[in-house]
Amino acid sequence: MLERIHSPEDLKQMDIVQLETLAEEIRNLLIQTISCNGGHLASNLGAVELTLALHHVFSCPEDQFVWDVGHQSYTHKLLTGRRELFSTIRRPDGISGYPKRQESRFDAFVAGHASTSISVAEGVARAKALKGESGWAVAVVGDGAFTGGMIYEALNNLRSGDRLLIVLNDNGMSISQNVGALAEYISDLRVKPEYFQAKDRVRALLERLPLAGKPVQRLMSSVKRVARQYLYHSNLFEYFGLSYLGPVNGHNLRQLMDVLSRAKETTGPVFVHVRTVKGKGYAYAENSPQAFHGVSGFDIATGNPEVAPYDSFSTVFGKELARLAETDRSICAVTAAMETGTGLQYFSSQFQREGRFFDVGIAEPHAVTFAAGLAANGMRPVFAVYSTFLQRAIDQVIHDCAIEKQHVVFAIDRAGVVGDDGETHQGVFDVSLLTPIPGMVIYSPGNFSELRECLYRALYQQQGPVALRYPRGTQPNLREPQYRENGYTCTVFGKRAQPDAVLVTYGRVGENCEKACEALSQEGYTLYLVRLICIHPLEDLLLERLEGARRILFVEEGMRTGGIGQQLHCALRDRAWNGRLDILAVGDMFIPQNTIPGALAQLGMDADGIAAQLRRMMG
Repeated sequence: MLERIHSPEDLKQMDIVQLETLAEEIRNLLIQTISCNGGHLASNLGAVELTLALHHVFSCPEDQFVWDVGHQSYTHKLLTGRRELFSTIRRPDGISGYPKRQESRFDAFVAGHASTSISVAEGVARAKALKGESGWAVAVVGDGAFTGGMIYEALNNLRSGDRLLIVLNDNGMSISQNVGALAEYISDLRVKPEYFQAKDRVRALLERLPLAGKPVQRLMSSVKRVARQYLYHSNLFEYFGLSYLGPVNGHNLRQLMDVLSRAKETTGPVFVHVRTVKGKGYAYAENSPQAFHGVSGFDIATGNPEVAPYDSFSTVFGKELARLAETDRSICAVTAAMETGTGLQYFSSQFQREGRFFDVGIAEPHAVTFAAGLAANGMRPVFAVYSTFLQRAIDQVIHDCAIEKQHVVFAIDRAGVVGDDGETHQGVFDVSLLTPIPGMVIYSPGNFSELRECLYRALYQQQGPVALRYPRGTQPNLREPQYRENGYTCTVFGKRAQPDAVLVTYGRVGENCEKACEALSQEGYTLYLVRLICIHPLEDLLLERLEGARRILFVEEGMRTGGIGQQLHCALRDRAWNGRLDILAVGDMFIPQNTIPGALAQLGMDADGIAAQLRRMMG
C-alpha cells in the first residue's frame, strides 16, 4: 500500500480497509528505520491514524498542517513524497527529523520547540484570509505543549472568523478526562455523522420558528454546555471561542475521518480532541513510552536500546547534584519536562518526597522565574535545561535573575553541537546570549572531574546567576596539564620555551585541539594550549599571560559573534596588545544535521581542521 502513495491525493482513493493496512505498513517502516537511525519513535507510532485521517479529509498543501515540536511528523513525511528518502532521516544530507519548509512544499513551518503551533497556525489562517486564499490552517498539538504558556497566549488571540483547526493529540495528559459509562457513550455518539445531522436539523427547525426559535436555541445551547462541562470538563476551549469536538479514539480511522469532516464544515475555529496511545503497535514502546520517546537506536526483537555503558556529562551532573543535596537541604532542582534527559532522575528519586524536585512542564520562562523566587527566599535552585531551550527564557534570566543578583545555577546541557537533531536543537547560542548580562559567570568544564568541581564552585563560591555548560555524551580524553589556575589550564607541546602560537579553547573541542598541537609538535612547532574552565568573565591573570603571545588561535564550539574569542580579542586590544588573533568558531549560519564528529569536521573544528588553521597562521 505504501508504495502506491506518492502524494496525499493518493490516499483519497483508498477505503477504510486499505487505510488500515497502510497504517500497519507505516508502523513497521517507522520501527525498522528508527531502530537504525534513531529518532522519535513512541510519539510517531501514536500519530499514524491521525495523520492518515488528516490527509484523507483535508487537502495539503492548500490546507496547511503545522506540527507542534514536529517530532510526530514522520508519517506526514512518508505521505508527502519522501518515502524513498525516509531511510536517510536524521542522517547527514538526509531528510530532517522535523518539518522543514526548504525540504517540502507540504511542510508549512519549521518546528523543533514546543507550544508554537497555534500561534503559527493563527498567522497562517489570517494570511490566507487577507490574501483571499482558500484552505484551512491545521495545528497538530501534543498534550505536553499545553504546559507551555505560549499556547494560552495564542488561544487568547483567536478570532471567530479564523479557518483554524486545532487537533489535540492527547496521549496521556488527559486534559479533558471523561468520566463513567454515560460519558463514554455520549463521546461515541458525538462523533457519528447521525449526531451531527440531527443537530443540524434541530438548529434549522428552531431558526424557522418565529419569536420562540432563538430563545429556545439559546436555552438548549446553555443546557448542552452545562452537561458537557459536567461530563467532559472541556469548556476551557469553548471559553476561548472554539467549537469543541471529541474526545475521539485516535486509532479508529472511520471515527477520526467522521469528526474531521465535521470540523471542516464548521464555521470559525474548531478544536478536535483525539486520544491516542503513545508507542501504539510496538509493545516495548507502549509499555515504556518515555524510554522510546527519543532513541539513538534499539534492537527490534528485544526492545533493548543502544545505551552506552559509560557515564555522560548529564548523568555525572545529576549524580553529583544529588550527592551535594544529601547534606544541603537548600538545594532544589528544576526541570522543564526533561527529567531523564538532563540527568535529574537521580535527584528526583531521592528528594521528590521532600518537595525539592520540580518539573514545571514545557515552560522554560516560568522555570527561570520560579527558580528566582526560590533563590529570593534562601534556597539554592539549579535549573537543568538544554542549551537550545534556554533560548526561550533569556528575558527572565535578565529581568528576574540578574537585576537583583538572584543566585540561580543554570546547568546547561547539550551545549555545543548536538548532531542529528539539526538546526533547531544546536546548543551554540547560549554563550553569546548570556555573556552580555551583567554579573553572569559561566563555567565550561572539559571533563567529569572539572564538572564536579565547577558545580561546587557555582553553588558555593559565586553570587548571582551562574551558568555551567557541558556537551552531550561522554567526556573527551584530555591530557593532564602542566599548569593550572582556577579558571584555566595550560599544556605545552614542543621543546622550545617561546611558542610559535598559543591555542585557546574550552569545552569538548579541547581534545581535538590537543591532537592538532601534538601533530604540529611532531613537525617542529612549539605550541601552548590554554583551556579555559571559567570562560566568563576572563581572568586578569590569564590576560597578563596571553599578552606575551605573538599569535593566538581561539577555537570555540559556539557562535563567533558575541563569543568568548571576540571578547578575548577586545580585552587584549584594550591592553595595547598588537599580536594576531584568529577565531575558529561558528559563523553566520545554522548548523545542519550530522553526526557530532561530522559537524565539527564541517566547521573545521576537528584535529585536522585546527592543525590546518594553525599552519596558515604560522605561515
